[in-house]
Amino acid sequence: MYDPKLNKYLEQFVTEKRKNIFRRILDERTRHFTVILEDLYQKHNTSAITRSCDIFGIQDLHIIENKYKTYVSNQVGKGSQKWLTFHRYNQKPHNTQDCIDAVRAKGYQIIATTPHEDSNFVADFDVSKKSAFVFGVEKEGVSEMMLDQADGHLKIPMYGFTESLNVSVAAAIVLQDVTARMRKSGVDWSLASNEKQLIYGQWLQKSIKSIRKILEHYEENIK
Repeated sequence: MYDPKLNKYLEQFVTEKRKNIFRRILDERTRHFTVILEDLYQKHNTSAITRSCDIFGIQDLHIIENKYKTYVSNQVGKGSQKWLTFHRYNQKPHNTQDCIDAVRAKGYQIIATTPHEDSNFVADFDVSKKSAFVFGVEKEGVSEMMLDQADGHLKIPMYGFTESLNVSVAAAIVLQDVTARMRKSGVDWSLASNEKQLIYGQWLQKSIKSIRKILEHYEENIK
């Protein structure tokens, strides 16, 4: 929940340079697109995709954990995980369905990445629609449940002997293409003002080393 008074209080503990960086990056963040990772088990892939989401301005990352628990390696992710909003699905018998329902409730169409013949090429994708791009477990790819319920299928053109890309490479290629075209389009892809303020407050807290004591002081003496 956004607390403007708390944000104002926390700003005194962060340099002006840091605050300006936060504001600049928030102006480039989007929820027009989001990413779903379905049961990835190699941490370097999850970490690399997290890093790509940050680089290309994707704020939300949805992680489905049916068989495998995953986490982000700081060595690969380079701290990018601090600045994203994570949504994990690991509490129900059908976590994939739970994710599909949650993402659809937020107005996203689901686009599964797959090399199938009936998939559309990335360059032909309509960036005007609010979309969640799904990347599946290494080797097997996106699950049948996800494929069956997807609103569309997407593939990257390949011209060599190898028929698939590493999942983190595929995610980077897709995100670079769709976000670049999105930014040049007339789509209103920016975060809403209240979303920016909420995330800004979260980033302030993550930037302050003694945040626990500062929050305790705020609750006891200032709020």
